Amino acid sequence: MINVVFFAQLREQLKSDGLSLDIPTPCTVQDVQQSILTSRPEWQDFLSNPALMCAVNQDMVQLTAPVLEGNEVAFFPPVTGG
Repeated sequence: MINVVFFAQLREQLKSDGLSLDIPTPCTVQDVQQSILTSRPEWQDFLSNPALMCAVNQDMVQLTAPVLEGNEVAFFPPVTGG
C-alpha cells in the first residue's frame, strides 16, 4: 500500500487530502500518478501539470524516482515566494 497525499492548492482543487493506493511495487512516482489518473480521470488537468512537484517520504524527487511498499508520495503545486 502506498499513501498518497496532496498539498496546498492541489488539495483544494481535488477536494481530497490524499488516498491509499494498492499497486505493485517497486514502481515510480510516474506510475503512481498514472494509477491515480486511471481511477480518477477527472483529476487529469490537475495532476498532469508539468510544473507539479512531488516527494517520496518527504524528499523532493523527479517522476522517475522509485516508490516502494509503504512509502508516502506527495504531490503539490510549485512553491512561490513573496
